[in-house]
Amino acid sequence: MAGAALTTDALRRHAIARSLFAPQALPAAVRRLGFVQADPLRAPARAQDLILFQRVRGYRAGDLERGYERLGLEEDAFVNYGFVPRSLFGLLHPRAPRRPWDAATARRASEVLAFVRERGVVHPRDVGEAFAHHGRVAGYWGGELNASTRLLDQMHHHGWLRVRRREGGTRLYEAMQHPAHEDSPAARRARAEALVDAIVNLYAPLPAASLGYLVTLLRYGAPHLAVEARAVAKAARQRYGHAVVDGTAWFWPADENPASRRHRPADAVRVLAPFDPVVWDRRRFELLWGWAYRFEAYLPAARRTMGHYALPLLWGEQVPGWINLRMQDGRLLPAPGFVSGRAPRDPAFRRGLDEELARLEVCLSGYARPT
Repeated sequence: MAGAALTTDALRRHAIARSLFAPQALPAAVRRLGFVQADPLRAPARAQDLILFQRVRGYRAGDLERGYERLGLEEDAFVNYGFVPRSLFGLLHPRAPRRPWDAATARRASEVLAFVRERGVVHPRDVGEAFAHHGRVAGYWGGELNASTRLLDQMHHHGWLRVRRREGGTRLYEAMQHPAHEDSPAARRARAEALVDAIVNLYAPLPAASLGYLVTLLRYGAPHLAVEARAVAKAARQRYGHAVVDGTAWFWPADENPASRRHRPADAVRVLAPFDPVVWDRRRFELLWGWAYRFEAYLPAARRTMGHYALPLLWGEQVPGWINLRMQDGRLLPAPGFVSGRAPRDPAFRRGLDEELARLEVCLSGYARPT
C-alpha cells in the first residue's frame, strides 16, 4: 500500500477499531485476541479482566479463571505471561529454555515431577511441605519463598507442568507431556511465522521498531525459535501490509486496510488496562496520541507522575488522560488526570465516563463469585 494514502489519524482509527471489536462470547473473544496478558495486581481489577471487560458480553471479573478448564486455554509464556488458546500453546512447545538446568536442579525437578504425577493435581503448598528440604530462595519482588515454589514456576516454563486451574488465585499444577514436533528447518520456520503472525494480529498496526522488540520478547515463550523469528521479522515487508508514515515504517496483517473508512471508533469512554493491546506498545502510543503514557505501579510512590495504577481513558479515538480507581463500599472512587491539566469540557465526556464506571462496577461484582 502506498504510504501517501495513509495518515497517522487513519492508523489510530485502525488500531482502535480492529482491537476493540464488538463484544462477543468469552471463547470467541479470546480466540480473536490470541493472547490475554495476565497481571496479579488488582487495582481495581486484574489486567486480564479489564482487557476482557471491553470485549466480552456481560463479562464479570474472574470469569476467565472460572471458565479456564472448559475454555481450552493454557496459562503460559508468550511475549509476556498470560492466557493462550491451545492452538498457540502447541506452537510454543516443546520448549528448549535458554538456560538449561544444572544437574542438581534437574534431579530435584524429577523428584517433584514424580510427586505431581502420583497425586494428579497439586497445590504449591503441598509441594512445599513435601520438599521443605529444598530450602528457601529470594522472591521475584523481594522477600523469600520456598525453593519448591520457584521450581514449580520453572517446571511450568520448561513444559513439564501445566496449570490445571486456580484456587483463590493460586495455580494448581498437573504433569504435562508435549507431543514431538517435526524439527526440520521448514517446520521451524512455519512455527515462527505463525507466532509472529499472532504478535502482528494482536498489536497491529505496529511500528517497525515495536515489531522487532516484540519478536525479541518472543524469546520468553519460544527461545528455541529465536533465530527463525528474527528471520520472519526481517522479511516483514514480504509477509505483512506496510507503509511509511511520517518517517516511521508500520506493519499490519496483509488482508487489512488501515485507510478504510469503516474504522470508526465508538464515541464512548473506555477505561483500558495498562496492558490492553490498544495501549500496550508505549512507542506506538506516543506516535498515535502525542504524549508518553507510563505504567508506574512498581516505581516508588515519590517517583510516580500518574499514580499507582493509571488506566488510560479512551474517548472516541482520543486518549485525553488517565484514571486511578479504588473501591470503597462497593463504589468506585475515581482520581483522573489529564494531559492538558483539565477534563474535556464536552458534557459527553462526563456522561461517557460515568457510564463506563457504572459498567465497571458491575463487572467488579464478579470477584465476589466463587471460583
